[in-house]
Amino acid sequence: MAYRLDEQIKKSAYMQLYEQLRRDITAGVYPYGKKMPSKRLLSEEAGVSVVTAEHAYALLAEEGYIEARERSGYFVIYRADDFLPLHTAAVTPTVTPTLHKATAFPFSVLARTMRRVLAEQGEAILQKSPNHGCAPLRAAVAEYLARRHGMAVGAHQVIIGSGAEYLYSLLSQMFRGCTFALEDPSYDKIRRVYEASGIPCDPLRMEADGIASAALTATQARVLHVTPFNSYPSGVTASASKRAEYLRWATRRDGYIVEDNYDSELTVSTKNEDPLFSLCTDERVIYLNTFSRTVAPSIRVGYMVLPPSLLSRFEETVGFYSCTVPVFEQYVLAELLTSGDFERHIHRVRRARRREKR
Repeated sequence: MAYRLDEQIKKSAYMQLYEQLRRDITAGVYPYGKKMPSKRLLSEEAGVSVVTAEHAYALLAEEGYIEARERSGYFVIYRADDFLPLHTAAVTPTVTPTLHKATAFPFSVLARTMRRVLAEQGEAILQKSPNHGCAPLRAAVAEYLARRHGMAVGAHQVIIGSGAEYLYSLLSQMFRGCTFALEDPSYDKIRRVYEASGIPCDPLRMEADGIASAALTATQARVLHVTPFNSYPSGVTASASKRAEYLRWATRRDGYIVEDNYDSELTVSTKNEDPLFSLCTDERVIYLNTFSRTVAPSIRVGYMVLPPSLLSRFEETVGFYSCTVPVFEQYVLAELLTSGDFERHIHRVRRARRREKR
């Protein structure tokens, strides 16, 4: 065990320690079932406080890499090769809570941003949007994803559309002739949109840590649509082992994963959830998200991030479609992202949710 922190980089001590521990767990230095070093030993080795070590362990536990056992310490539950489910308890559907007024996006901020865009852009908002979305919004989304989720993407990989359903329809045309595997249960409209476009759908049974391994192995699908964080209506968040299993499935199947991360921004965790997109090393993941939940239901704007290997396929199959989002809304969202107002709102909501959970 040799953990060293770099004071020259702008990253907190507990995050540096967390990332080094996660690296060793996924590399097998600490195999499944292994007891982790005590918080006191870890803090002495890394030269940090016990509180810092405890915080790093808490993040690993939240993400499913380790678990705390009373009076015994922390033990590794991440499995890279053995994907038998950790739990077999039936999944009890839950209803995703609706944000109350205290956690809604501040109308005053939204109105101020709209006025600023009108004043600065003038008649430019009346122009037709480029097919894939306006350059300022695509660039702002790419920068935000790099900042918040460690996703190294270029603006040219970002596609803007009027909500998730529109983006689903584009995907169904890109992968026409393929079977799509879906979580069961899942948001019913996902299946309905795909089937309306002629896509066969294979529902895969959910367990407490994600899709059942046997169902994932048995499906003949080439595309897997998952909501790794807080899947609706089950409320299941895929464990670290299960996320690794999804990625291995895509590589072995020569397939793709559609990562639908509609609720991940509003996690109560002090750390952002790691998207499958940022964990994938061979360009197998398509990332989707929207602003409907984080800004307002009336903001029917979503975005899709394509891996570079799929850009040419997108252009050939659906690249001719016009963007379905008005330029004005795109400029407003770009301003919210670049000004920091969007991220400040996310922080407020997450703090409020943590207080409610106590």
